[in-house]
Amino acid sequence: MKKTSYRLGLLAFVAALAAATSYAAELDKVLAQMDAAAAKFQNAQADFAWDNYTKVVDDHEMQKGTIYFERAGGRTQMAALVEQPTKKTVVYKDATLSYYDPSLDQLNVFAAGKNKAQYESFLTLGFGGSGTELAKTWNIKDDGPETIEGVATEKLELTGKDPSVSNLFKLVTIWIDPIRGVSLKQIFLAPDNDSRTATYTNIKLNTKKIDKAPYAISKSAKRIQH
Repeated sequence: MKKTSYRLGLLAFVAALAAATSYAAELDKVLAQMDAAAAKFQNAQADFAWDNYTKVVDDHEMQKGTIYFERAGGRTQMAALVEQPTKKTVVYKDATLSYYDPSLDQLNVFAAGKNKAQYESFLTLGFGGSGTELAKTWNIKDDGPETIEGVATEKLELTGKDPSVSNLFKLVTIWIDPIRGVSLKQIFLAPDNDSRTATYTNIKLNTKKIDKAPYAISKSAKRIQH
């Protein structure tokens, strides 16, 4: 009986070791595919849906709109136009995050400063970021392949290596299409268990020109520097 239990335990250990080796090899493959996609990345556009969950009041706030990412001068910039439930514009460019509320004609500006690397680690999370950079910033657990809307993705669980990142989000999960270097779904889980679930559809990659007119911010907006 003891011999049988020992053999079963040994077999379970060998199976677990083989599975871990297999996942490690698959993760290396995914990261290499992301490196190749990042080298060709110029821009991406998509429709988004953001589900912002506040646990203490068990409330979901849904936001929908469009977003684009563009590589310029070796850096990635982003603009998101929230169209529902109310219009808002969020822009990240030149290490500055801008939030525009047209109902107040007010522009809140946040300089990334010492948080620049942190801002950009989130910005390129699944849009233009390389696998090499991902592994530098995050501890990565590969949960294997998963199909979303007919697209083959790899589900990756990320925990920040930098305490300033892990203090914001204790876990980030992304479903990445490594061939194109874009993520179809992301879940950001905060230490207080608030979360944001983002889904991206109608993704267009490396188009000749992005129409930036819808993301324009009024020049008359009251500017508030934070």
